[in-house]
Amino acid sequence: MAFPQNFLDELIARSDIVDVVGSYVQLTRKGSNLFGLCPFHSEKTGSFSVSPDKQIYYCFGCKKGGGVVNFIMDEENLTFPDAVRFLAKRAGMEVPEEEGDREAGRRRQRLLDLNRDAARFYYQLLQQPEGRAVQEYLDRRRIKRSTAVKFGMGASLDSWDTLLTAMTKKGYTKAELLEAGLVVQNKNGGLYDKFRNRLMLPVIDTRGDVVAFGSRVLDKSEPKYMNSSETPVYSKRRVLYGLNLAKKTKRPNIILCEGNLDIVTLHQAGFDNAVASMGTALTVEQTRLLSRFTKELVLCYDNDNAGKIATERALQILQNSEFTVRVLQLPRRLVNGEYVKQDADDFIKFQGADAFERLLSGSENGIEFRMAQVAGKYDLADDQARVAYCEEVSDLLAELSNPVEREIYTTRAAEAAKITPEAMKLEVQRAFKRRLSREKRAELRRDLNPAAQLQPKERSFRYDNLRSARAEEGILRLLTMDESLFGPEPPLEPEQFSSPLLGKVFSLLWQAREEGRPTSVAALAGALSQEEMNHITAICQQPESPRNARQALADYIRIVQTEAEKRTGGDADPLLAATEKYKNKKGTGGKQHG
Repeated sequence: MAFPQNFLDELIARSDIVDVVGSYVQLTRKGSNLFGLCPFHSEKTGSFSVSPDKQIYYCFGCKKGGGVVNFIMDEENLTFPDAVRFLAKRAGMEVPEEEGDREAGRRRQRLLDLNRDAARFYYQLLQQPEGRAVQEYLDRRRIKRSTAVKFGMGASLDSWDTLLTAMTKKGYTKAELLEAGLVVQNKNGGLYDKFRNRLMLPVIDTRGDVVAFGSRVLDKSEPKYMNSSETPVYSKRRVLYGLNLAKKTKRPNIILCEGNLDIVTLHQAGFDNAVASMGTALTVEQTRLLSRFTKELVLCYDNDNAGKIATERALQILQNSEFTVRVLQLPRRLVNGEYVKQDADDFIKFQGADAFERLLSGSENGIEFRMAQVAGKYDLADDQARVAYCEEVSDLLAELSNPVEREIYTTRAAEAAKITPEAMKLEVQRAFKRRLSREKRAELRRDLNPAAQLQPKERSFRYDNLRSARAEEGILRLLTMDESLFGPEPPLEPEQFSSPLLGKVFSLLWQAREEGRPTSVAALAGALSQEEMNHITAICQQPESPRNARQALADYIRIVQTEAEKRTGGDADPLLAATEKYKNKKGTGGKQHG
């Protein structure tokens, strides 16, 4: 174990899962459990369950589950050791670390310190005569000094090793600079600065750490924009530029844009709720991050084909989510008799903040945008095109789960196609029935193959012997539900389990019992991967009656033994007598190790 087990047990005992999860998710009690909207995927109906008794969470939608440490690992994008440190700080506990773990924590902190010092170095260069070229660029972009300071902007010089030299003088190694992605190695093994002759934009996460850099070149060289590569402290899928500032906004929503400089301009113009993804389309991880700070998103991507594709992808991710989603479409700008695309930065400069505010107030919702995109593909003056439009838009409207929404937008689609609302309604109803029919066929296929439903989601955990595995699941459920069911010695060997994972967990639970530690799923976080924990939590969420638990456990054990004998072709299992003894025990055995 990376940490002493008694420390982990105390940490988990002090970190009540309802309190921890409740600081991220709004929970409502339903029976013995609490439910809320899952922070790990988009949904409108809460399928995320927290069990105070078992100290575990499980989402019936995305199938993620585990204990309090697993939750922090996933929610905060942390490794197991860092999640433990996070919870220890929250609980006011000192972390007793082994040398290897201290080294891993020190290495991560060194990268964060290096990024911070690099950001300070770039910032200082911008204030000096050497950074004049970058300052002139900011002046041309009409970016005020106060705004540059707010975002921590800096300058990288047109030099090969300015940062490399400065950081090595501060005591950072070349290996650390390479790992942080601040320098690049050439074919001969030599190192040089990755960012040269650029405006530097430090990327700061919601905890205030500098995790990466964005940049913009000053001349005509390519690439125009360059971001940090992924590192141990930076994943572009999990970070949004400007969210460290936007999370403090008093506005009711957050605006999603494409470019970092769009964000800078919008904040300067008073729209301090703008953020941008780091060179990637909107990701599920980013929506989870956003859900902590808002329930309304405004998509404001560029009005070119790439921007429209990005908007459509974002709408698909956000479909049926808890977010209210609107789309702000920037109009094209007339330049020398030709209409050209413009981004948020262009619009603010040429049209002003008031004009952007009016666009923001009148932005359309996601379904309106998608309907407009469909209509734009057809010449609605042509009869055949109108028929094709009606077919495609009907499939789109059939996706709406709310019948009132379907009614409203069906009428609008009829107006666009210049047909009667009744005719359009019939087309939408047919599309809706087709969708329901497809879903029913898929459900029927699942129902006709119940064995497939009983198999784990992860293919690597698939059961070779379903009868034995179901009994093995029952054993784990009962042992985690009632500690008195543990006997004086294990009634099975892990090798008798048909599922290696279930045998492993059985062994871990028994080991914990023998050592006098908690026999809970939450306590297994350090010994299981997240995928393994998801599966074990799913098993423990399944119903299991506490009545006649000892008899049920004995029956499960007998099934596992019988199936193990079939696999090995051996004689009667030598543990059969132990099983009978275990079955007849009067409930006192488990207390011997208490």
